[in-house]
Amino acid sequence: MSTPHPTAPSPESAPSPAPRHAGWLELFFDLVFVAFVAQLSHGLHGDPGWHEFGVFFALYFPPWWMWANLTVSANLFEDDRARRRVAMLAAMLCLAVMAAAVPEADGDRGPAYALGYAGTRLVLLALWWPATRLPAPDTIPRWRPLTYCLLSGLLWAGSAAVPAPWRYPVWAALLLAEMVLLLASRGQGVPGRLHTGHLVERVGLFVIIVLGESVLGLITSTDQTWTAAAGVVAVLGFVLLAALWWSYFDFASTAAERVIGSANRRDAYLLARDVGGFLHFFVTAAVISMAAGLATAVEESGHDHLARGAVWALAGGLALYHAAHALIALRFGRPLRHVAVWAVPGIGIPLLVVLGADALAPWLVVLLLAAEAIGHLLFAKALVRRQAAAAT
Repeated sequence: MSTPHPTAPSPESAPSPAPRHAGWLELFFDLVFVAFVAQLSHGLHGDPGWHEFGVFFALYFPPWWMWANLTVSANLFEDDRARRRVAMLAAMLCLAVMAAAVPEADGDRGPAYALGYAGTRLVLLALWWPATRLPAPDTIPRWRPLTYCLLSGLLWAGSAAVPAPWRYPVWAALLLAEMVLLLASRGQGVPGRLHTGHLVERVGLFVIIVLGESVLGLITSTDQTWTAAAGVVAVLGFVLLAALWWSYFDFASTAAERVIGSANRRDAYLLARDVGGFLHFFVTAAVISMAAGLATAVEESGHDHLARGAVWALAGGLALYHAAHALIALRFGRPLRHVAVWAVPGIGIPLLVVLGADALAPWLVVLLLAAEAIGHLLFAKALVRRQAAAAT
């Protein structure tokens, strides 16, 4: 949750573009991430250790990073011509290859994963290259797409020939270089102004995807187990997910649209980059982790306690979810003392559940986390009511 005070429009603010919504192509494109999320979540089922968590985060960041890049491209360049459709469908195919490679991406399928990502960089080049021919001040220098997209894509393709485990430091270095190039630009040379409503909607739709995978995991695990205990855990898990959905779309997404929409052109881009590109990686990764933990909790509902790795996936995921939203609130300008009021218990309670997990039955673990999420939601609603009353 993040509920920053409304930010007054800057004198430099330009009128926001006409409202727009996600197109059918973007919704079709997102379907490949349904498969991606399922593949990644499956890798955290059972009793994952630090290796499994490390592989999860490492394999999730490249597709998320590409999704964020392509989403910004679609936001800035509203174009439904055949050329753009073919490019987006090509990116979808490349990401599908990456998703299929996930189970063995740290092994024999690593080259396919690298080549899939290389293909998406070339698609990004095709989408951004026309901006090098725009009239000033919207034109961008050619060296940016040539380095950020083309050179990166070629190096990723070359990494497919690097034997394991050496290719993995190469991937990390290439991703770091991409982020450095983006951060160094400081929002300069971005053509046009972001459509804030469209961007918030796109990120929200991705959150729906990861929440949907969590619900699907509950249903599938209940179907496989089919006991009263499994049903209780599944219902409690659904309550937890429903509370997260409620708080996110009532508070986090509306705050993002208000703050980013009232910022000037450059600051709006920087806020969108930091919140939508970087921090929402942790938001969505946390929900994917919780999806795996909830599925395991249903499957192990008849046990005395959950495996330690499953508790980390579930309770640790909720702690990460709240930590990411705390950073988002701080990035939006909320004072630390205001954020700490809800962030400290939001992070601390799940971590306490982790510490006491060996003495807690699976249903009790999920109950405690669901209670925390509900309490978080009720606190947010009360806070908003107090702010509204103070404003009047």
